[in-house]
Amino acid sequence: MKNQHQSQDWDLIIKGHTSLFDIKFKDLWHYRDLLFLFVKRDFVSFYKQTILGPLWFFIQPIFTTIVFSLVFGKLAGISTDGLPQFLFYLSGITAWNYFADCLTKTSTVFKDNANIFGKVYFPRLIIPLSIVVSNLVRFGVQLLLFFGVMVYFSLNGAAFEMTYAVFFFPVLILMMALLGLGAGLIITAITTKYKDLSFLITFGVQLLMYGTTVIYPLSAAPESFKKYIELNPMTGIIEAFRYAFLGKGEFTVWSIGYSAVFTLVVLFLGIIIFNKTEKNFVDTI
Repeated sequence: MKNQHQSQDWDLIIKGHTSLFDIKFKDLWHYRDLLFLFVKRDFVSFYKQTILGPLWFFIQPIFTTIVFSLVFGKLAGISTDGLPQFLFYLSGITAWNYFADCLTKTSTVFKDNANIFGKVYFPRLIIPLSIVVSNLVRFGVQLLLFFGVMVYFSLNGAAFEMTYAVFFFPVLILMMALLGLGAGLIITAITTKYKDLSFLITFGVQLLMYGTTVIYPLSAAPESFKKYIELNPMTGIIEAFRYAFLGKGEFTVWSIGYSAVFTLVVLFLGIIIFNKTEKNFVDTI
């Protein structure tokens, strides 16, 4: 009888104690179908009761870009490195929106899904990953808008050009996704105990945008503040994004290397903290 039990293969083994570094990445692959179901849920739940539906993918960046062009371009007269104002601001908004959406939506994972987490087992990282994937689709649509605007200004004689850095574009997307994911995991873990923090997230992300080169080029930043702006990991990513597609911006090994290392550290800490918190968050949420 003993040998019979030992020869059986179990689909799920329940353990009383697990290590802090026991992430169970293999389970993420086994539950990949659930990942795509959550991605589908995000789209259906968000746009089902809207009149314009997915058109909001285009409306939001267009209106934001128009406002930025009027306020920061026309009224404030901030430099755009010689690029058309609309194209300059749209490039920063397109990249920033993907990171910001990943961060803000991941930062409320425990609160938004407490009813699911408390009833059934599945790898909790599935939901944050589904947020990153669903936002990637939205980013892809807005990227098409950006390419369309590029073609328009190119046909009208605007001076810009794509550079070799465009081959690093997939890496930039991955860095934005992982940075938003890692930071969101840390915040959602903290907010299970300190719920007041959740009210500051949206406001904090908006302030962080002004510390990134979304509305101004790094070359136009005052020297006294430039070194602090460069400490923001999204600065190097957005500058590289502009350099890749528009030929303007600072693209260096140091800036990308710093952003990459910062992203990996935040992601590692986020996964570890998330893994520790999800074991007993139901008792504190």
